[in-house]
Amino acid sequence: MQAAWVVLIKPQSWERHGLKPWIEAAKKRLHRNVLAIALANKLARIAWSVLARGRSFEARPAMASAA
Repeated sequence: MQAAWVVLIKPQSWERHGLKPWIEAAKKRLHRNVLAIALANKLARIAWSVLARGRSFEARPAMASAA
């Protein structure tokens, strides 16, 4: 949770870590506390995936989602 708040208060790090499009889109529709929880969930899923696959994290540009 704390990591999510740190990321949210440092917008200059969003693009470097590949989170800018996701955070900006979520920011438009979610309350800041809900956004922090959603980001914490996303970071936990990224961490799990990195550990489960035994790879380094590689930020990639977000693809347009077809929803």
